[in-house]
Amino acid sequence: MRHLGAALFRLSAKSWRVEISGSENMEAAKGENGGHFMALWHGKMLIGLPHHWGPRYQVLVSASADGDISEHLLQSFQYRVIRGSSSRGGARALRQMLQALGNGDVLVITPDGPRGPTHSMNPGLAWMARATGHGVVPCGFAAESKWQANSWDRLNIPKPGSRVAIHYEQPVFIPRDATESDQVAATELIRKRLLSAEAKAASALGMEPDQHAGETNQQD
Repeated sequence: MRHLGAALFRLSAKSWRVEISGSENMEAAKGENGGHFMALWHGKMLIGLPHHWGPRYQVLVSASADGDISEHLLQSFQYRVIRGSSSRGGARALRQMLQALGNGDVLVITPDGPRGPTHSMNPGLAWMARATGHGVVPCGFAAESKWQANSWDRLNIPKPGSRVAIHYEQPVFIPRDATESDQVAATELIRKRLLSAEAKAASALGMEPDQHAGETNQQD
């Protein structure tokens, strides 16, 4: 069933009409060898999946049963997967992430995953950005016609033939001498730019961004 589901998803994705903005921000984030972070909300990961495929993209996936499903789908698009979280396999995952960035790969992270709440920020991303010196590109995704799962992240699944918009926001760089309070501020800045990126992607389709309880879209 997993193979059939992945095949059907790939077939549907070929019919999407994709619009991209902010590509210059992806270029601006590249380090000397091209490595950098991409950050996106957990609920929008399927929208960007067909566009960023390939072995130069590595994705951090939780060491859980849900992560097993995600790993299979990601590998069907030739992504490489790093398994781990703060509670399981964290040290091994950290070593693999450092190696990926050192090799010039793009490291994809969903900072509100794997448990949420939606649009929350795990501080680990800012810590990694400071420790490695690599930039973080906040990415926004929207689909004009979609199914929305009844899950904590309200997972978006674009329908066949849907228009899809992708926006890359200005990258965030965190200096290696950043203090703890600087990292807290950087974490909030990444969150604001993620919300801004999502709003711009939705606007490109003439839509309002998804809203969640107790949340407002913030722009920096």
